[in-house]
Amino acid sequence: MSWTADGYVATVTMNNFQIYRHIQNPGWTLGWTWAKKEVIWSMVGAQTTEQGDCSKFKGNVPHCCKKTPTVVDLLPGVPYNQQFSNCCKGGVIGAWGQDPSAAVSQFQVSAGLAGTTNKTVKLPKNFTLLGPGPGYTCGPAKIVPSTVFLTTDKRRKTQALMTWNVTCTYSQFLARKHPSCCVSFSSFYNDTITPCPSCACGCENKKSCVKADSKILTKKGLNTPKKDNTPLLQCTHHMCPVRVHWHVKTNYKDYWRVKIAITNFNYRMNHTLWTLAIQHPNLNNVTQVFSFDYKPVSPYGSINDTGMFYGTKFYNDLLMEAGPSGNVQSEVLLQKDQKTFTFKQGWAFPRKVYFNGDECMLPPPDSYPFLPNSAQGNFASFSLTILLLLFISIW
Repeated sequence: MSWTADGYVATVTMNNFQIYRHIQNPGWTLGWTWAKKEVIWSMVGAQTTEQGDCSKFKGNVPHCCKKTPTVVDLLPGVPYNQQFSNCCKGGVIGAWGQDPSAAVSQFQVSAGLAGTTNKTVKLPKNFTLLGPGPGYTCGPAKIVPSTVFLTTDKRRKTQALMTWNVTCTYSQFLARKHPSCCVSFSSFYNDTITPCPSCACGCENKKSCVKADSKILTKKGLNTPKKDNTPLLQCTHHMCPVRVHWHVKTNYKDYWRVKIAITNFNYRMNHTLWTLAIQHPNLNNVTQVFSFDYKPVSPYGSINDTGMFYGTKFYNDLLMEAGPSGNVQSEVLLQKDQKTFTFKQGWAFPRKVYFNGDECMLPPPDSYPFLPNSAQGNFASFSLTILLLLFISIW
């Protein structure tokens, strides 16, 4: 944004362009390696986690002297003179599809012992992003055309002196070796409930899990998160922190109704601004969603088979930790397409489910609730009875 006697002042903007994955509490952590011997004189809207060795400076001491600074967002409620636009949210960045205005975080940094012209500035390298855990891989910084700004009266344009971009991509396989959620199914036409697969999320935490009726749950401080985000899970056969349940509830002439329930089994984590993305061919004709907000997602343009569900603000956008309040649920009314609609062969169940952007493990297809064998015969005998009655009345 401007040059200083020994460096520059820069605005760092982090945009989350992921439609249904956000960065939740405890928030993002951004790191990089300086190309030369730069220091950070001051920061507004964020801070480094360590100052480093600044013993060679007399008088003014830099904010950070580390070769590899690690930056985190400030918490809400900091003094106004420490705040910057779109800062101070504890590192939480919303998903773009949920709320574009919340999908950004910014801070200002004053770098010293750096270049003071476009030709002498050396770009930082080895960028890292935790969001809040592993999974992101960042590419190199690339110089791009300078960012342009409009004045408040929108009659004049100004521009940055220099701009560079860094793109970070997410991989669920780098984030964890097991899924973080699973899916179970049930239906009105079959008494069988198809549970999550056993050890769907790995059973490494089985030794430290807690039974739902354990007296340990009354202990104070149980729900306080650990620094390393180690979960405290309720003992289940699937050992997943989150379960999504899809229940085919009712069948009407032109519509059918589904109930969706999300349950949290982690006693040490609640989920702010949670999202649920589901792929199903009938999501191209959603009539009404009763307790969640809903947006269609069209990743392939013409194919509209994916939708994103998320909590209504100030009502159920927070999924509480495991316990009596650790669930949210809604019902969805869908209009039938008579050419494709069927209850046969598991058609009524989703193809893919994502919670907070991570794909959940589905049950094996041969375990889905199926139509009873007598269903076809019952419908046929019912039709035959009507025909006989008509025949008798005519006779």
